[in-house]
Amino acid sequence: MLGSFKGPRLRIFAAVIAVIALAAGIWVTFFRSAGYQKTTGTIVSIETDPDYVPDPNVSGDTKRIVTIKYTVDGKDYERVLDSDAPDYAVGKEIEVQVNPNDPGKVTSSPFFGVLLMVVGGALLVFIIFITVKQKSAVKNLKETRGDVTYLPSEKGAQRELYFLTDTGTPKYGHRIEDRNGNVLYEAKMTKFSPVTPYGFDFIDHVRGVTTPHLVGHEEESDWNSLLIDNHYTFTLDGEDIWKHLKRCGVSVKTRFADDKVLSTAYDVFRDGEPIAFFETTSQYPREDDAAQHKLASKLVVRGFYRIQTAEKNLDLLFVTILAFARSGALDDKGGSAKSVLFNELKRK
Repeated sequence: MLGSFKGPRLRIFAAVIAVIALAAGIWVTFFRSAGYQKTTGTIVSIETDPDYVPDPNVSGDTKRIVTIKYTVDGKDYERVLDSDAPDYAVGKEIEVQVNPNDPGKVTSSPFFGVLLMVVGGALLVFIIFITVKQKSAVKNLKETRGDVTYLPSEKGAQRELYFLTDTGTPKYGHRIEDRNGNVLYEAKMTKFSPVTPYGFDFIDHVRGVTTPHLVGHEEESDWNSLLIDNHYTFTLDGEDIWKHLKRCGVSVKTRFADDKVLSTAYDVFRDGEPIAFFETTSQYPREDDAAQHKLASKLVVRGFYRIQTAEKNLDLLFVTILAFARSGALDDKGGSAKSVLFNELKRK
């Protein structure tokens, strides 16, 4: 069962809601009350529905039963109205529609249906707008920048590096540092947007090269199932990050580390050849720093990793670790701890 999602999946969900609201508004306005005649009714009572179960997360969540009185051909009728509104009050006169062939059938005026059409239509137009805007942004980026290519694998001396994530800000970036704190490669956010992809500059400080990218919002699908794993991902320049890495020849083997609770370790391969090993750490990935923060250093924090690699070129390795840092996934298919555990059981 889908438990939580965000990013593009949220847009899909919102589009479904918009279509439902639009269709419901059309039906309420043009079909449900077809042939009905307008009249004026007076609200005679408003009571709380005793059978309604309120949402505990919504303050003051109730459902009201609105009863109106109206007259047709000299005969009085009292009926429960099929809708409610915040401005409804006892004694208030409102416009209703009555079935001339069966005056006991009454419905609220088409205002509610019109409101549904307006809200649903506006939401649908907004979703279409931001979707087109996103695709246009990706297209323009590729036209001005060209397709991204990564440097070939080049081996050097084995070294320990650190992947760090900015925390405490919505406009957060990532970087790889060496033992001396020198930033070798980083991603700086240049554009923050709640509805379209974030703009980033990926900066290779060793080579002095800056490459613009569009990084999508993180998507999270929680299925709460033993058979279907959770899935976490985002897009890079409009392409699913896991498909992008696979297309670039990257594969990652994940396992649970032995030294810390919930700690994971990753072996990275490019075209079948090992290029790096990295593992989750606290926000103090350097062992010297961790020693000064004994309690905090025992806690694994998402977005912080210790890297062992002989690779000179860090561009593709950086994107690989970025995929795990931003998405929260634990394997190279976007899976969760369930996937890692299942794979470990298969290996054993």
